[in-house]
Amino acid sequence: MTEQTNGVATLYIDGAWVPAADGATRTIHCPADGSTVGVVSEASAADTERAIAAARRAFDAGQWSATPAAQRGDLLLAVADAMKERKDEFARAEALDTGKRLVEAEGDMDDIMGCFRYFGKIADQHPGRLVDTGDPTVISRVVNEPVGVCGMITPWNFPLLQASWKIAPAIAAGDTFILKPAELTPHTAILIMDVLDKLGLPAGVGNLVLGAGATAGAPLSSHPDVDLVSFTGGLVTGRTIAQTAAQTIKKVALELGGKNPNVVFADADFDAAVDNALNAGFLDSGLVCSAGTRLIVQDTIAERFVDELVRRAADIRLGGPFDEAAQTGPLISAAHRNKVTDYVERGVAAGARLRVGGSWGGDELKDGFFYTPTVLDQCDWDNPAVVEEGFGPVITVETFSTEAEAVEIANHTEYGLAGAVWTSDSGTANRVSRALRHGTIWINDYHPYVPQAEWGGFKNSGIGRELGPSGLGEYVEAKHIYENTEPAVSGWFPQQNGE
Repeated sequence: MTEQTNGVATLYIDGAWVPAADGATRTIHCPADGSTVGVVSEASAADTERAIAAARRAFDAGQWSATPAAQRGDLLLAVADAMKERKDEFARAEALDTGKRLVEAEGDMDDIMGCFRYFGKIADQHPGRLVDTGDPTVISRVVNEPVGVCGMITPWNFPLLQASWKIAPAIAAGDTFILKPAELTPHTAILIMDVLDKLGLPAGVGNLVLGAGATAGAPLSSHPDVDLVSFTGGLVTGRTIAQTAAQTIKKVALELGGKNPNVVFADADFDAAVDNALNAGFLDSGLVCSAGTRLIVQDTIAERFVDELVRRAADIRLGGPFDEAAQTGPLISAAHRNKVTDYVERGVAAGARLRVGGSWGGDELKDGFFYTPTVLDQCDWDNPAVVEEGFGPVITVETFSTEAEAVEIANHTEYGLAGAVWTSDSGTANRVSRALRHGTIWINDYHPYVPQAEWGGFKNSGIGRELGPSGLGEYVEAKHIYENTEPAVSGWFPQQNGE
């Protein structure tokens, strides 16, 4: 059986492409124009439980975890090579599901291949360590073993990128997994499982269930046979997952978004800072967990800076995935656009000044879920548009006078995922970057990341790290093995001469 049955893309469970047990399906539409992308199987909780059982059997059998780490790494390198051959197919599928521009989807595919290559190369580089006990008769080792069965729940903004951050280290570590992508953007998850299947991933090691989080995803955090659940998404859902997972004391990794400060000092390169403030807030329609949606600019340049930002934001062209003149795309759904609309309206009601944007665009965009790049000026730090993660193309503007004030404003958030500081003074850059309580800090830049460096947040932005050595560490358990090479009677409880 292939990944499609009667034109319906199916689930992948225990090495086979299978429809949902109850036959349910979901039609996927492109958010840029409402066109039909495809029809996919809609898993129920029972389907996910079948996938969990398959992953449990495959892990407990022991063959996969006993596969040499270098061999698992070679598989990951082969995944990257296979993706390169099918890059156009992957990028087009991602663009259609998300509505993002094709060039952005192509860039995502490059990043995904880089992730698989990174974990492929380090798969056999973390065997553990010897511990010096000071006793030559003792061999003390700390070994890294796979955590077991992993549940992976991924979002719709970077569907395959976020999945790769979980799949690649899990395979490198020797785990088995069940992937549950966002129900609105399933097609690249299907494609990556097709690649793994064709490369000979053993049955049950990787499984794919499609559907809504409340049904298809829920067992991944509640089922006792799942050893780890990794979730990328919103704070409210993340809290629910953490609470549910606590009932079975499973490991939890959460990346829950952010409200990220972009701090601009008066001595920054003005043109570079303005240009990157646009990128920080409006790249991918602002649908980026690390988007720099809080612009915090020094008061002496604030008026000039914001005027230029507004002028350039007004020129940003919206369009669909294959509109070569477009500079950014739509939001994911009507419901999400309504949330962004409400978010902006509440921000204005609380005193923010709407400088540009705040609309759904012109008639030529009426078939898609577009929202124009928006700047809200003169914001206080308790404005709901400053406090809440709007997850859309909206930048709020706050001002500061001193370095200490800049740090205080930037850290005044329940989140702590990312942030940036713009200045020509290296001392200022060093002090502020160290003082900001966020997991990634850029200095005179915004958005770049590398798979070799850890990614994750402080505070309500989550638990754990993805990417880098720590990203692999989330998918292993450390075990201490203490071997006495000259066993002897301890004498702690002496014999009583046969009495």
